[in-house]
Amino acid sequence: MPATIEAIYRADSRRVLASLIRLLGGMEAAEEALHDAFVAAARQWPQEGVPRNPVSWLISAGRFKAIDRMRQRVRFDAAQGELLRQVEETMDEQPDEEDIADDQLRLIFTCCHPALPADAQIALTLREVCGLRTEEIASAFLVGAPTIGQRIVRAKARIRDERLPYQVPEPEELPERLGMVLHVVYLVFNEGYSASSGDRLVRRELSSEAIRLGRLLFDLLPEPEVAGLLALMMLHEARRAARMTADGDIILLADQDRSLWNRGMIAEAGRLVADAMRSGRPGVYTVQAAIAALHAEAETAEATDWVEIVGLYDLLMRLDPSPVIALNRAVAVAMRDGPEAGLRLIEGILENGELTSYHLAHAARADLYRRLGKKDEARGAYAEALRLARQEPERRFLERRLAELD
Repeated sequence: MPATIEAIYRADSRRVLASLIRLLGGMEAAEEALHDAFVAAARQWPQEGVPRNPVSWLISAGRFKAIDRMRQRVRFDAAQGELLRQVEETMDEQPDEEDIADDQLRLIFTCCHPALPADAQIALTLREVCGLRTEEIASAFLVGAPTIGQRIVRAKARIRDERLPYQVPEPEELPERLGMVLHVVYLVFNEGYSASSGDRLVRRELSSEAIRLGRLLFDLLPEPEVAGLLALMMLHEARRAARMTADGDIILLADQDRSLWNRGMIAEAGRLVADAMRSGRPGVYTVQAAIAALHAEAETAEATDWVEIVGLYDLLMRLDPSPVIALNRAVAVAMRDGPEAGLRLIEGILENGELTSYHLAHAARADLYRRLGKKDEARGAYAEALRLARQEPERRFLERRLAELD
């Protein structure tokens, strides 16, 4: 029985929490109630058996435990009386699957509310929506647990004090608010897929959690751009087994063993991309996913359709012009038209003062010089990329490239 309860906790505790937040009016009360509900389950289920609908049982148990706690506090705090009255009005409400799904969606939008700082949105989403412990979040982002704990506490206090609404935005607000949610999910994925610093290239627990969150969001809100983001993450994740050597060194896309790629995940993502592109209003994540799909679906590196990829980068530059996208387009142009064409574009980006501190811009420039046989220029660019790189696997890769030139 303890194993059954633990499995239900892992699978469903965040659904229970989301509904308890709505019913009890606050995160702190809901977290207390969630704990009380599972304690009650540990006591009752071994004797009575697991209920037919464990999630509804836990929501009801947590709500009744919270009401008992509030009744005790009313004796000492009159301000609790109004809150108790509001909660008691919902005592006969039995949550169904649609209510629970809506509650999860409300929680995601609350954790990603624009009134909260970006780092607090990420920490709060991972804690409340994904259920990661504070120590796990801190380890993933290479900061101290007290720092993450403070971000979460401050975010909860701001939600409470400013009475930020626990609701899905109105239709006219949805595009802007959804964009922020997708941005947070993608930040989590990127930190897991390619860590910003440290000795590990990937943190699988974060990228897996981001994909799980993307699936949840798509189930709750099947918008084309949600599908695009989910597909983009899946296409990158499908290549994870081929991205590193056994020693943790980087293997470039062109050199990866494609038999190690997860073809089932690639096929599923491809269907999502196709549907999202057919919507007639593809967003930035959908277009990026379409580019990733062309890479993933090519049988060999030589078979990659660089003409189509450059065309998609042209579209992406119209949707979301940025120096990083311009850099990626320049690399694609180099593959389509030759290294000199790509190098001219990269040099132009750097001459404009953009990406001068971005190690990948210098690494791309170095690679094109290497392909042109200009070893001195390649050495200088690789050395600058190495100076700026913070991730150990990337530093080792750049050091190998420099050694090869010698």
